[in-house]
Amino acid sequence: MSSQIKQVDIAIIGTGTSGMGAYREARKVTDSIALIEGGEYGTTCARVGCMPSKLLIAPAEARHRAEVYEQFGLQGAIPEVDGSKVMQRVRDERDRFVSFVNEDVAEFDAKHKIKAYAKFVDDHTLALSNGDTIKADRIIIATGSRHNIPAFFNGAEDRLITNDDVFEWNELPKAVAVFGAGVIGLELGQALHRLGVNVHLFGAGDSVGPLSDPEVKNYALKTFKQEFSFHSSGEVKEIKRVNEGVQITFKSTPDADITIETFDYLLAATGRRANVDNIGLENTNLALDKRGVPLYNPLSMQCGDSHIFIAGDANADIPLLHEASDEGRLAGENAGRYPSVYRRARKVPLGVVFSDPQIATVGKSYRELDESGVDFAIGSVSFENQGRSRVMLVNKGLMRLYGDKDTGILLGGEMIGPGQEHLAHLLAWTIQMRMTVEDILQLPFYHPVIEEGLRTALRGLLQAMGMGPQPPLNCIDCGPGA
Repeated sequence: MSSQIKQVDIAIIGTGTSGMGAYREARKVTDSIALIEGGEYGTTCARVGCMPSKLLIAPAEARHRAEVYEQFGLQGAIPEVDGSKVMQRVRDERDRFVSFVNEDVAEFDAKHKIKAYAKFVDDHTLALSNGDTIKADRIIIATGSRHNIPAFFNGAEDRLITNDDVFEWNELPKAVAVFGAGVIGLELGQALHRLGVNVHLFGAGDSVGPLSDPEVKNYALKTFKQEFSFHSSGEVKEIKRVNEGVQITFKSTPDADITIETFDYLLAATGRRANVDNIGLENTNLALDKRGVPLYNPLSMQCGDSHIFIAGDANADIPLLHEASDEGRLAGENAGRYPSVYRRARKVPLGVVFSDPQIATVGKSYRELDESGVDFAIGSVSFENQGRSRVMLVNKGLMRLYGDKDTGILLGGEMIGPGQEHLAHLLAWTIQMRMTVEDILQLPFYHPVIEEGLRTALRGLLQAMGMGPQPPLNCIDCGPGA
């Protein structure tokens, strides 16, 4: 079949979360669309990200809870792990989630869908891997991201894996070395440990997920190191494939003796990189940053003042599903109305690590505020003696909240503790509504709930801003142990 040239109003490269969102918005204004996908339809979240990882975390947490039975006065053995059944459920439920995404794509107009890889020839022209050419008035880049794997890891040879590979396991291995103490490394490393796998987690610079607040970060380091082998500032000397698996020679701390351990796999959880280095951006007039990512306006997703837009993981900004969804819709909306391009206020930043205790960040981070020179105050609470947390034996955690001393507005927070996925949402909503700490404290707090710990931190913050009294150590209206 001879190659064809197709002219469209809008071309969208990629059908992940942002690409699908862009398509739905673009479809509202035009029927002249090319939705281009070279790989599998679907999203990183459903296939290899947020959903399958939570499917692994769920049985790990259920088994771990059995370890505290005796503290409740309950007698019983810790359940044995049937790795094949654990992984079977992970794959089955993962496939179910993916099927929902595929069903959505199947409903898209068939004449819009093109199965091929795309590469820019010029600002308006895309060469497809099937030999065809697309000429588009506007183009949306939604090419997603891929694993960033240091060359040093190549010593593991065929035992080098990523989280994509984990969710294809038929059985749980005996030992895994996890490199990277970010969200993926923490979640998978702890989950595998709790399912009986010998896990060593290797980090760098004492980093823990997205935390930048030194007190919260140190609390997190101490907590995780008490549970499993976490080399947060270790030094790896050698990675070598041996008959038994992959042998790692390392120092757990700069001053420690050299240790040699052998693992079944080396799991690389060292971040992701935007898929923009192989789509021919050098053939366009777009300005690129040092990573090769087009410079764009995050309030409009427009690259410079051009007809090209970028959304989702491809812009290497905030690799989270809800952000990719928002960005995709915004890119599709503006591509549809171009050359009239509108800016939209973005939602308050919100991030959660589904470790145990959970980690969450919301609004402005400690690092952002510290570097910006904003005069901010801090209010904190420990969950170790928080009433409901202690009752449930989940009383590990520290929350630190930040407020503007001049306006009294809540700016952000970093935290580790029980139920932080829920507390962070409450905080994000109040920050987005630009509520003052004093106003937030007028909202209802039930007793006894973990949210009372949030109230304690807010009261401390109000006092630290000079806008309220010193909170009583054991306030009567809080109830015992609040």
